[in-house]
Amino acid sequence: MAHEHLTLATLPTHLVEALQLTVSLNPQDDAQRTAQREIVAALQRPLDARRQRIIVSQSNVGPVKWAAILLQGLCALIAIAMVHSDNRLACAIAVAMFATGIALSSLLIAAYSRPFTGEISVGTELLQQVVPSETTTSQPKSR
Repeated sequence: MAHEHLTLATLPTHLVEALQLTVSLNPQDDAQRTAQREIVAALQRPLDARRQRIIVSQSNVGPVKWAAILLQGLCALIAIAMVHSDNRLACAIAVAMFATGIALSSLLIAAYSRPFTGEISVGTELLQQVVPSETTTSQPKSR
């Protein structure tokens, strides 16, 4: 996702196969139908989460948005300066505080516009905790 190689058209084969297998089962009673519905819902949740992560990874903050944000900040700085024009110290303090706020907001927008890359990126640690390791799934249970 950080390199934008994934698309919504590519699907994880293991989840799709598990979903197809679950849907192809023929439940015999209400308990099995309920279990089948719950399994399908549980398999669809990671697919939906993956879809949302791909959508977020492909979104960005365009130049028009940046221009609008910066122009709005400039207008607010001018308005603050005009309001405090009679007192230079109050004007300098108010403009400096608001300019700091604009700079921090711009930094946050830039940092979070690409959530899967950079210094504050969303990692795969949580997803790796969910995936069972090969050693636990391949060993048969002993009695």
